[in-house]
Amino acid sequence: MPTKTPIQVEASILSRVIRPDQPTLPRTVAREWLRLGFDESDKRRMRELAEKARRGVLTVNEQAEADGYERVGSWLGILQSKARRSLRQSSVGKR
Repeated sequence: MPTKTPIQVEASILSRVIRPDQPTLPRTVAREWLRLGFDESDKRRMRELAEKARRGVLTVNEQAEADGYERVGSWLGILQSKARRSLRQSSVGKR
C-alpha cells in the first residue's frame, strides 16, 4: 500500500467530517462556499512555486508554503463538492 502524504491524510479526515457526498447545505450557504477561492496574487504565487518545484530549487520555507496551498486547495475542493451536491439536490427537490 502506498504511503499517504500528510496532506492526503488531512484531506481524508476532512472529507469524513464534512461528508461532501451528503447534500445537506442550505442553498445560501452552498452558494457562499462556491464563491470561495484563491485571489490572483495567490494564483501567481502558486505558479511561481510550481515552477521552482519543477526546477528543483524550492527552499524549505517555499516547500512549506506550497504544501499549505495544496492543503487549502484540497479543503476548498471538498467544501465546494458538498456545495455543488447540495445545490443539485435542492434543484431536484424543487421539480
